[in-house]
Amino acid sequence: MATAPPPSRRAPRQLQAGRGPRPVTSHPGSVAMAAGALSGLVAVLETYRGRDRVVRALCYGCQLAGGALAGPQAPPSGLPGSLLAVSAQLSACRTALRLFDDFAMLGYSCGYGLGPKDEDVLVRGLSVLCNLANQLYYPCEHVAWAADAGIIRVGSQKWWTLSTALWASSLLLGILRSLRILFQLRRKLRQHQCSTSSPPSRRAVKARVKAEVLSVLADLADLSNAIHWLPPGFLWAGHFPPWLVGLLGTISSLIGIYQASRGGNSEAV
Repeated sequence: MATAPPPSRRAPRQLQAGRGPRPVTSHPGSVAMAAGALSGLVAVLETYRGRDRVVRALCYGCQLAGGALAGPQAPPSGLPGSLLAVSAQLSACRTALRLFDDFAMLGYSCGYGLGPKDEDVLVRGLSVLCNLANQLYYPCEHVAWAADAGIIRVGSQKWWTLSTALWASSLLLGILRSLRILFQLRRKLRQHQCSTSSPPSRRAVKARVKAEVLSVLADLADLSNAIHWLPPGFLWAGHFPPWLVGLLGTISSLIGIYQASRGGNSEAV
């Protein structure tokens, strides 16, 4: 029997940048609002990363709703069972689409290399390790997917476990990197308070602080789920009910959508 993959990891932060919505021609009143919303949605769905964010949010939202409605019922039937089935199908869709993410990640990793010379050494080191974990994640997941699809004859469970462990490592490294950047930004804010720097400069630093805090929260939510999908016996692995997995994933997905709408994640200090 095929082993179901973990519902849905986020694209690595390095690959999440996307173009913004197209400008909207002016229309009167509520028509302009509706036209603007539709134009923005179309612009998002026209891009791979934008569509992936929406599908991920729907995937976890369905799991949250299905798990909450099902309660202790096992196996769930009716509407809860249908919602969980939709979540599983959306997850499988995203797993198949990630077959083509290796090259984008490789291009970013090669472009980043060992990091800019003027970047903090610790941030550079964490970034390189994070890139390595992300790069190794994809082939492991591809092997697991191919094994479940019957394309190759190997056991898929160990490959799902390895890919999940690499995802968890990437998330942990990303959290440490963001905490390091937050430490540097906090020092910058203190320097601004003691100097006559302009308000726009302080606002820019505060905006980057907010972006990194949101990234930490999203990564913590995903890391909690990643540990849940590891083999039982490791921390809380296997102990989360479906609604809690859906809730954490929904929080992470909504943060990602919000960050994309605000122009993406902050750059390294």
